Amino acid sequence: MALQGVARGLSNGNNSTFSEIIELNVGGQVYVTRHRTLIAVPDSLLWTMFSQKAPQDLPRDSKGRYFLDRDGFLFRYILDYLRDLTLVLPDYFPEKCRLQREADFFQLRELSKLLAPKMSKDNSISEDICPSDPEEAALQCAVGGSGASPAAIHARSPSSESRKSGYITIGYRGSYTIGRDIQSDAKFRRVARITVCGKTSLAKEVFGDTLNESRDPDRPPERYTSRYYLKFNFLEQAFDRLTEVGFHMVACSSTGTCAYASNDPTEDKIWTSYTEYVFCRD
Repeated sequence: MALQGVARGLSNGNNSTFSEIIELNVGGQVYVTRHRTLIAVPDSLLWTMFSQKAPQDLPRDSKGRYFLDRDGFLFRYILDYLRDLTLVLPDYFPEKCRLQREADFFQLRELSKLLAPKMSKDNSISEDICPSDPEEAALQCAVGGSGASPAAIHARSPSSESRKSGYITIGYRGSYTIGRDIQSDAKFRRVARITVCGKTSLAKEVFGDTLNESRDPDRPPERYTSRYYLKFNFLEQAFDRLTEVGFHMVACSSTGTCAYASNDPTEDKIWTSYTEYVFCRD
């Protein structure tokens, strides 16, 4: 009976027309939470949306979920904070500055204060906010302690001049169909997803914003991962990027299978392959 009441969108007991259980689509990531969680902080953006407005006034996606055009990955920490008003982050968390930006957007002032950089007695930053790479963190400390400009530090820093050596493996699973008339009926390579394996810092250096880290978000820079993938599906685009930053291919391997689309052997054949390309920078 309770579930039926929620499904019909009955009042949740707070003079609200919102259901007790709320489904959100935040930047493509789906979240399910309670209405009281979203309004836990008075005068915040979510409190305004879900207590001062009517459901029909809020944007929704094609499946009827309330839509927020924000960072879907970082919203998990926003939601965790709203549940008990306590900030708990992983031991290594390189996205503090971005999370603070999200806290500001959602008008969560106390959370934003918790994420703000700590200042020491000499007014220098004593905590790295976004240590996406240990060398970058060291560079920030050098800039803060010497009074020199970042450009000057970068110019005389041996570690910043020399690029990191290492390996990156690019993998993809593709498929194509060859019909009975090969000349006129061929569906060429279709790449479902391009995966990236290697050291986290190297992968981020090479692919930047085109790297999707959502499956392994808390991986430290000097650790290895095999769970990243690219936001595009053109192998040549990945190869061009690797070449631009000094990588060259050193190995390649591939496996493939063939199957019929149906039990009729006269029907089209579907070929599926998995290929890995190993790139190196000395």
